[in-house]
Amino acid sequence: MPVSDAAHDLIAVKDPTVVRYNDRWHVYATSVARGGIYGMVYLSFADWSEASKASFYYMDKTPGFNTYVAAPQLFYFTPQKKWYLVFQSGPPMFSTADAPGDPAKWAPPAPFFAKTPAIVEQNGGWLDFWVICDLQSCHLFFSNDKGRWYKSKTPIAKFPYGFSDPVVVMEDSEAGRLFEACNVYKINETNKYLALIEAFDGTSNWRRYFRSWTSDSLEGPWTPLHDSGASPFAGERNVTFDGTAWSQDISHGEMIRAGHDETMAIDGARLQFLYQGFTASADTRNYNSIPWQLGLLTLR
Repeated sequence: MPVSDAAHDLIAVKDPTVVRYNDRWHVYATSVARGGIYGMVYLSFADWSEASKASFYYMDKTPGFNTYVAAPQLFYFTPQKKWYLVFQSGPPMFSTADAPGDPAKWAPPAPFFAKTPAIVEQNGGWLDFWVICDLQSCHLFFSNDKGRWYKSKTPIAKFPYGFSDPVVVMEDSEAGRLFEACNVYKINETNKYLALIEAFDGTSNWRRYFRSWTSDSLEGPWTPLHDSGASPFAGERNVTFDGTAWSQDISHGEMIRAGHDETMAIDGARLQFLYQGFTASADTRNYNSIPWQLGLLTLR
């Protein structure tokens, strides 16, 4: 649930990123305050049973973050022995730190690109950035809310700089079928990658859900695994709740990883997903007023 104070009248917490480090969960997420004011928050806890009681640190108290910042991704970049926080502030941005648990000590944010790539300007923007690295390269995936999924890459030795001109990985003429919130993971003990992208369409009765694909390489090609709201990776059709169902939408989130580094590895035998949803009675006419909150899925 959103946690407010005298200076932050929050109506939503959304777009979470999460790692387990030093026996604690570390979560960074987007916050939305009344009036459509976007920022980020940090919370930490030892066990999921403590999550609802965790206090919020508001990232606008950290130098450089007192502006529009949203949709974070947190990971440890092994070659540099630094933690990275990747997020959107219009363009993709990054910040670095020596540890994830002191949100006041992130370096001032910096851009990945010196200017907006032409393909992004021509096709209507970019959002929801995701970094994953293999042995040779770091790949930056992102969406544009218009049915296109993109990728750029840089040699791992040059990260976070040197990214190539983005290319379209996949596109769909129905924008809601390939919408936003992409995640890409390496499945441990396999040669497979798993990609998740949030969607909504007639197959889900226009509720948010996740489609999925697999590939043998971050270069693709990507083979559909769960392709519709009738048979989603995660959606209303295959999610049950302990007690009353509190959300019909399974939206922007992140898998619980097997580690915390740039490979984005997950345990295929133990899948959990931290996601955003909202109660069915919520007024959704104004997107910036939707009361998003977080929940945790576990595959059974």
